[in-house]
Amino acid sequence: MSSPVKRRPTGHHHGDLRNALLRAALELVTERGPHGFTLAETSRRAGVSVAAPYKHFTDRETLLAELATRGYREQRKRFATAMAGSEDPTEQLALFAAAYVRFAAEEPALFDITFHAGLDKSRFAELASAGDEVADLLLPLARRLSPDDDDAYDLLLRVAGAAHGLAVFLRQGLFGVGSGALTDTEEKAARTARAIMRPT
Repeated sequence: MSSPVKRRPTGHHHGDLRNALLRAALELVTERGPHGFTLAETSRRAGVSVAAPYKHFTDRETLLAELATRGYREQRKRFATAMAGSEDPTEQLALFAAAYVRFAAEEPALFDITFHAGLDKSRFAELASAGDEVADLLLPLARRLSPDDDDAYDLLLRVAGAAHGLAVFLRQGLFGVGSGALTDTEEKAARTARAIMRPT
């Protein structure tokens, strides 16, 4: 007779409490948004005591800040990969806009935490640094199109703002659902970015 299958122990017992709590928080954000849960609920979802999170996180915002930091780093990786497909700065920023939409669609919880959790970056140096790394990737491209620093920043804001709006519309179902809607919205984002950067 075969031996029974052993259950994998909870995050607390197998020594991976931090990641168990982060996974539980992502699940809760997916269900309720970044403001719709407590640290105690995260503990229960992870199968640990309500006191356990305090070994790693001062409060709920500290946990969310770690997830937001992951969000920025995942964005930077995705954007860099997408922009490697061209050496033209206009096309690179168009590819960034499309990748922005895809990130929002494929990582909705990280997207919501990164942009809608209302975290105070002055409290979290690593989060602020991760956000700066995304800007440092993108601003040099905008400067190649608008050498003035203020104009370059405004250009990047317009491109990112358009991509953000389209990503939110997609999430709300305004463009339909499924992979076809995602592909169409990526193309919309790229077209809109090119139009923003086109000289008048």
